[in-house]
Amino acid sequence: MPQSGNLNDLLCIVKKDKVMEEMVRKESRTILSSMEDIVVKAKDKGLEDEFYAEAAESLSYISETLGMSRDEAMMLALFFEQSSASRIWISNIAEMIHTSNIRIIAMMNIADSLVKKGYLRCNSRNRDEKWYTVPHEIIDCVRQNIAFTPKPLENMTFDDFFDKLGELLDEDDEMPLFIRYEAVNELVEANMHLPYCKVIKSYDLGRNERMLVHIFAHRLINEDDDIIGTHNWEDIIGSKRVVRRLLNSFKSGESDLIKKGIFEPKKEEGVRDPNYYHLTNQAKEEMFPGMDLVEKVAKQEKDLTPYTTFAAKHLYYAPHIQSQIDRLCDLLQPEQFKMVTERLSENGMRKGFAVLFHGSPGTGKTETVNQLARITGRDVMMVDVTKIKSCWVGESEQNIKALFDRYRAYVKEKEVAPILLFNEADAVLGIRQEGAQRAVDKMENSIQNIILQEMETLEGIMIATTNLTVNLDKAFERRFIYKIEFERPTVDAKMHIWKSMIPSLSDEEATSLAKEFDLSGGQIENIARKRTVELILSGCEPTYEQIREYCISETIDSRQTRSRIGF
Repeated sequence: MPQSGNLNDLLCIVKKDKVMEEMVRKESRTILSSMEDIVVKAKDKGLEDEFYAEAAESLSYISETLGMSRDEAMMLALFFEQSSASRIWISNIAEMIHTSNIRIIAMMNIADSLVKKGYLRCNSRNRDEKWYTVPHEIIDCVRQNIAFTPKPLENMTFDDFFDKLGELLDEDDEMPLFIRYEAVNELVEANMHLPYCKVIKSYDLGRNERMLVHIFAHRLINEDDDIIGTHNWEDIIGSKRVVRRLLNSFKSGESDLIKKGIFEPKKEEGVRDPNYYHLTNQAKEEMFPGMDLVEKVAKQEKDLTPYTTFAAKHLYYAPHIQSQIDRLCDLLQPEQFKMVTERLSENGMRKGFAVLFHGSPGTGKTETVNQLARITGRDVMMVDVTKIKSCWVGESEQNIKALFDRYRAYVKEKEVAPILLFNEADAVLGIRQEGAQRAVDKMENSIQNIILQEMETLEGIMIATTNLTVNLDKAFERRFIYKIEFERPTVDAKMHIWKSMIPSLSDEEATSLAKEFDLSGGQIENIARKRTVELILSGCEPTYEQIREYCISETIDSRQTRSRIGF
């Protein structure tokens, strides 16, 4: 029989060998090998108690290495086995380990926990279709046998913040909306040192409206364009129901995004298009102070008519009108205008100039504006009042606000301020209706109130033309620093107009026509055009008698024309 000492020595040697073998085995263990062990045992045992007992070491290793629970380690291993697939459905996991969907669904909170930690990405087309992917950065970490360490969200720079926001709002990533909400809100809360985050929180918006603001801000900063068509909102947000609710609130005028001046429709030639929206200048200034994003709107310059497009034309006025026009022309010369506005500002007075041209049709009001623009080098932003008005509730008011926002941007951007021209402004300068009940009357009053407020803070030049001033609201009258009445031309002025329009007329013929027919400059221009058309068609110069016939016809036409609706 062997001695007991020898037996003990032998047992010690065996025990040491087993310890060494265990140490070697543990040292050679990796996350991938542990995952493989878990998957093999799960395929064989399902998720029964026997599986957890046999896979205990592998589960513990992943749990300790990656800093997660054993259940999370198990679920991650099962998803990794399917990681080559572009979409991993819960049914794929259940089928792989021969267990019921119900058993896996009961563990979906574990998968959600992995999503929050960044180890899985959840995607969905709608509530009923939900799948997962394993991000490439997670696969790289597992191959290197290291834990995934997400970048800290706190105290980001502006650029890092919007890089991360862009990742979370990636349109190709079909992450469910509720997960986006949580992720974006967490990002914002962690960076309240940024003005953007402070302003977003101060708006006190619902979560859908807040998410839409984030999307538009991301587009502006990361893609240099925040104009997004409503037809694309569903693709971006991922929920038809949410988009429908947002659009309904826009159309009804109840959206906080509109009421708080955060969003506005895109403007095309000064007219708002409710199918496309972007951040207002006000919102850009609040969210991104000092970044000069407002000017991007003005640089399109689609609704400015360059002063170089106005052909030189000699206009004839009565002497007292001519002196007023000359005075105004001197004032609008850039250097003179700058000096005067600075002096006004130093004295605490309004810097802007509002001018009213009023008088009969065809007396040269609009053409005078064109010639002033040409001589002083100022482009013209013409307002089409009929295009401003909209059938949507609140849309007309938004249109007029946007118009002044756009003009302000031009004044700020351009070296020489353009002229804001309200041509034939009868419809917006009339007496406001007291106690208005009809929606149209309320809308008219709202538009007028907005214009009055804007005239108070105007920086630049506003000129309004109108045919009648009988019902001009007194509040408007006070705000026009210059009011020039364009009278019908005198006989002498008409004679010069005839000669300038039809040089072939003799002085006697021009004087005779001026005395016989009380025509405005616009009417004389009409006759000159008829004469030119006849010359082109027949090749013969119309006779003096034919021109008289044109005058008679023009006079009859003017008498039969229905009176304009004035103030």
